[in-house]
Amino acid sequence: METSKPKHPQNHLAMAIISALLCCQPAGIVSIVYAAQVNSKYASGDYEGAERASQNAKTWWIVSLVLALVVWVGFILIYGLGAILAIASGDL
Repeated sequence: METSKPKHPQNHLAMAIISALLCCQPAGIVSIVYAAQVNSKYASGDYEGAERASQNAKTWWIVSLVLALVVWVGFILIYGLGAILAIASGDL
């Protein structure tokens, strides 16, 4: 009796590439590596490994996005505060 294959997990490769290009490169690259493993693990019959790789890819592109957001908010706060202080002291 042949068992049916579980549903193919999403590989998240598009978001991994976008996060590597536009957000935090180290975390995005890790996401790309995991995303690239999903299809090959599924094809070889390692369904649990494919699911883990899919979840890891998703986790790492989210980490990349959050890190980029934190950095951008930090830049805005630092430069905004600097501009406010410069205006208040009359340097501008």
